[in-house]
Amino acid sequence: MPARRSEPSSPAPTALPPLPDIVLEPIVKLALAEDLGVAGDVTTDALIDPETQGRWVIAARETGIVAGLDAASFAAWVIDSDITFTIAAPDGARVRAGGVIAEIEGSARSVLIAERTMLNFIGRLSGIATLTRAYVDAIAGMGVIVASTRKTTPGLRALEKRAVRLGGGGAHRYGLDDAMLIKDNHIAAAGGVGPAMTRARAAAGHLTCIEIEVDSLTQLREALPHAPSAVLLDNFSLADLRAAVKLAQGQTLLEASGGVTIENVFAVAETGIDVISVGALTHSARALDVGLDAV
Repeated sequence: MPARRSEPSSPAPTALPPLPDIVLEPIVKLALAEDLGVAGDVTTDALIDPETQGRWVIAARETGIVAGLDAASFAAWVIDSDITFTIAAPDGARVRAGGVIAEIEGSARSVLIAERTMLNFIGRLSGIATLTRAYVDAIAGMGVIVASTRKTTPGLRALEKRAVRLGGGGAHRYGLDDAMLIKDNHIAAAGGVGPAMTRARAAAGHLTCIEIEVDSLTQLREALPHAPSAVLLDNFSLADLRAAVKLAQGQTLLEASGGVTIENVFAVAETGIDVISVGALTHSARALDVGLDAV
């Protein structure tokens, strides 16, 4: 197979490698197939001569953090391996309105076929990275991790989790097999915090992290003697978060979750917890406005 041609013009500010092609391929091909349908791009087929070549730029139309270039460049390569995709603002870079993200050269037909898929990946994932950066900046210097959750778009978790990391956030779990997270329904079905922790501890391998979700200080007191790796404090008030930090006394990592917004994240971080998980990073991020323009 021909080599993919993606030429970064400068090192990425965030040292994060692209996703492996084996991860990108099914996601990108599904997106392209969804767009092309069974007849292909009937507009481009009708209007554009196969020999027409061109140059384009992908540019930001608003300020944000770039993400999704690995998926976008892979989409271009799948359509036409002769497309040259030169990166001007790498993943993790901050761009301003009008800033060039990438330059593209090649067949006009090929670029037009790949255009929307490329922009969808960059816009969606840059929006996640940009929102994450807003949360991270809001609590800068406080030593608290902003983490994503599993509230991701089905099929796009690897891409969306990477976008969170590009925005400066933490990855948390990628799936059910990463670690044990004992949630409220697990506790209810297992017969309580104690039985749930006992069963988890008996089943866990020596490298398996065990986190338990609690919804009260009483449950936290029940969990601490079992030495969980982390405790998720679900929808705690600020006062209860502070009380939980005092109660735990550093015995375990404490994670605040539920109801966290950009307006209150600083107050949550001030309570002394270690991690703040925010589902909105992936389920509610607005896509960054990006466009493809001929030059």
